[in-house]
Amino acid sequence: MCGIVAYIGKKEAYPIIIKGLQRLEYRGYDSAGIALLNGNLNVYKKAGKVADLAAFVKEENLSGTIGMGHTRWATHGEPNDRNAHPHYSESKNLAIIHNGIIENYASIKQELINLGHTFKSDTDTEVLIHLIEEIQNKTKVATEEAVRLALGEVIGAYAIVVLSKKEPHKIIAARKGSPIVVGIGKDEYFVASDATPIVEYTKNVAYLNDGEVATVDNGKLSVKTIDNETKVPFVQELELKLEAIEKGGFDHFMLKEIYEQPRSIWDSMRGRVDSKIKHLSWVE
Repeated sequence: MCGIVAYIGKKEAYPIIIKGLQRLEYRGYDSAGIALLNGNLNVYKKAGKVADLAAFVKEENLSGTIGMGHTRWATHGEPNDRNAHPHYSESKNLAIIHNGIIENYASIKQELINLGHTFKSDTDTEVLIHLIEEIQNKTKVATEEAVRLALGEVIGAYAIVVLSKKEPHKIIAARKGSPIVVGIGKDEYFVASDATPIVEYTKNVAYLNDGEVATVDNGKLSVKTIDNETKVPFVQELELKLEAIEKGGFDHFMLKEIYEQPRSIWDSMRGRVDSKIKHLSWVE
């Protein structure tokens, strides 16, 4: 499974993103990457572990209060640096991270090649960001509208986050089939593929429904459907506790899960077993 984490606010984005990617390591991955907006739209990516990415970017300019990160499990293209996410658009004014599969990417890619686009990876994801930019160039609409229009042309499953160099106050996310959660903090927002990178910073979250596009623009969250219907985000409180997603002193998550099995069994029986008697008695 791929992992997504993104941040927009007043804090430095990189420490939040790299820690979020580490929290998503349990999902499994073969490469990792980040994109940061700091005047430029800088993308850094590396095959291997999140630790390899952190070492790779150690001497780079990692400033910026808007950014996104991704851990990839290869679907289209072998696991290497160029197929890792994020991916640039043709002009490098846009960048995307993506979980899922775009089933009709090959036909879209050929149409874009005919229009003069060149591709640097073997992925379906790069095709999607090129399509978004092609639509934006033709229609002159804002990035979130170009994303919405592009998603109306694709077939498949996706959870995406898009950044724009020309709109550095904005972050766009969308989902269909793959989960996306938006964390709502004080003057800051988080986007992730699950709540594990978010729970440390805020308990207030909104889960996107299938076919929804969320935009954070100048500190305000708005949601539309792919059919251009405005939605009111349903904000709920996370019940997940931080200690539940930590390794708890174990070397890896699988070992932790093995030792947690007795507690998991007990938790599954709570409310169904009468603990006041010596033998198990199912409660009606």
